[in-house]
Amino acid sequence: MLWDVVAILVFVAIGRAVHDHGVRLAGMATTSWPFLVGLAGSWWVVLRRRWDGGGLTTGVSVLTVTVVVGMTLRVMVGQGTAVAFIVVAMVFLGALMVGARVAVVRRRSRPG
Repeated sequence: MLWDVVAILVFVAIGRAVHDHGVRLAGMATTSWPFLVGLAGSWWVVLRRRWDGGGLTTGVSVLTVTVVVGMTLRVMVGQGTAVAFIVVAMVFLGALMVGARVAVVRRRSRPG
């Protein structure tokens, strides 16, 4: 779960830096809170289903709930969501959230 939080904060920091919004605490909080709320919701789903937190199914679920809830909250508070932003969020967070889980599962399944 900590890795997911780190992934969101890195995503937000890079985005804010690239778009010259600065990487100050207040700006980071404003941009990241919708995704962190989505992440909390995704982990609620994981815990309710009694998944172990790793693996492809969990990663895809965490990613999907995080981005859908995060984007919905952004729209609700007037932060906006361009299609390109949604795609970038899915790809970047997918690479980190899903990719990390797949790498861990592969590492665990290797003999030796």
